[in-house]
This record gives sequence, structure tokens and C-alpha cells, in this order.
Amino acid sequence: NFNSSEEQKILEKFVDEKVDLIFAFPTEAATAAKTYTQRTNIPVIFAQSMIEGNNLVENVRQPGGNITGVRDPGPDITVKRLEIFHELAPQVKRVYIPYDLNFPAIPPVLKVLRPTASSLGIKLVELSAKSITDIQADLESRNSSDDIGIDAIMTLGQPLTSLPDVFMVLSEFAAEHHIPIGGIIQNNSENNIFVYESKFSEIGSLAAPLADKIFRGIPAGTIPVVTPEAYLMINYELAKELGLEVSERLLSRANEIIR
Repeated sequence: NFNSSEEQKILEKFVDEKVDLIFAFPTEAATAAKTYTQRTNIPVIFAQSMIEGNNLVENVRQPGGNITGVRDPGPDITVKRLEIFHELAPQVKRVYIPYDLNFPAIPPVLKVLRPTASSLGIKLVELSAKSITDIQADLESRNSSDDIGIDAIMTLGQPLTSLPDVFMVLSEFAAEHHIPIGGIIQNNSENNIFVYESKFSEIGSLAAPLADKIFRGIPAGTIPVVTPEAYLMINYELAKELGLEVSERLLSRANEIIR
């Protein structure tokens, strides 16, 4: 998780040392790096950072100031996740999404996700949580009811549900109740029915040429922001165990299929 005081110390050190470039990710670290370097000539490259709902860049083509980078297509990719879920499991009508509302990427994601869900006939069962304890308490409450109130779990791109312990709690609940879980890449992604996410390796590959341009004298603020392609993994074996039919059309779009 993002540690504001620790990040501040690191950035102050970088500025004092007049480093040649700062590479910052995710969104909070990137916005902090921009703030701390505003009165310097130190260029900043961000990665896996949201540019919606903040002042990280002026626009995609001309980010402005001393900054450019690889954006996190959070809202776009989250909408696609829900559409994939709907295609994989059209019978799913109640999708559980736990999130930390204090994470800056979440409000713009929810803004586009809610109307998409409505158009698909899906009810988002939202849980605003700050820790694993909040999620455990909510799931325990659902366990004590005759109807758990959800048909599937979708994870969003945020530190909270990226934590291995949190994902374990969610995936164990999903397995216990024979419901699908999918969304972001995890260390044990075999428990996901699907993953739709930008891969870290591609993000790094896109960031490297930006650094090269800066070191060749091109101002960071004039270098367009780039967007990574999304990676689709479908767990065909798990889908079959859950009694789901995976269309050939969806399988043909997958970068990886677990059989």
C-alpha cells in the first residue's frame, strides 16, 4: 500500500540529489512526484497511473510540465472486465465489488462502471472497505444469511484487492459458494475465471522509450502519454467446473487459456 510519509522522504531525497529522472508508480506516487519536482528540472515518468479525475497531465498528447508516462486505462479496462464477465456468465445479475474509496483511481472507475452495469442488467453490490477486516466482516455476514446476495465477485485495480490475503479471502468465499471471481492479475490467478489487465512487462517496455527520448533532450511534457494493451486470460477449466459455457468468440480473443 501507498505510504505517504515514506514516499515524501524518498522524493525529497531525490530532489536534493538532483537525480536525472524519477520513475513513479502507481497513481499516488506519480502525483506526489509531480508535486515535489514542480520547481525543478527533474523529469518524471509515471506508470500504471490514472490520469482521470486528477491533474497529473494536461492531456494525453501534451502532458505538460516535466511529466509523461504510461497511463493506467482504469475506467476503460474495468468496463471491459464487466462486459467479459457478462459474456462468460450471462446468468450473473449481482456482482460484488469491494473497493477502497480513498484510492484515487476508484471514483472515476465507479463513474463509468455503474451505468455500464445498468445497461447490462447487472446490479453492482458495492462494499466500501479500508482493510481486509471490513471485507471479512461483510462476507461473514453474508454467510449467515440464506441468500448471500451476490452471484459473482469482480476485483478492481487497487492496492486493497491486490493484496494476497484479501484475494485469498475473496477467492475462498467464491469457491465455497460456487460462484465465479475474476478481474485483476493475482499471484494465484488460477482461482480467477478470467483476468483482464495490463501486464507489468509491457508497461515497462512502453516506459523505456520515453526515458530514452528524455535523455536525448526531448522535454517530458511534450512526449505523448501512452496506453498499454490489455491481456486476457481465461480459465477454461474453472469455467467448466462452474458449469459455464465459454464462447469460441471469447476464446479467440484470449492471450492465454488455462485448460
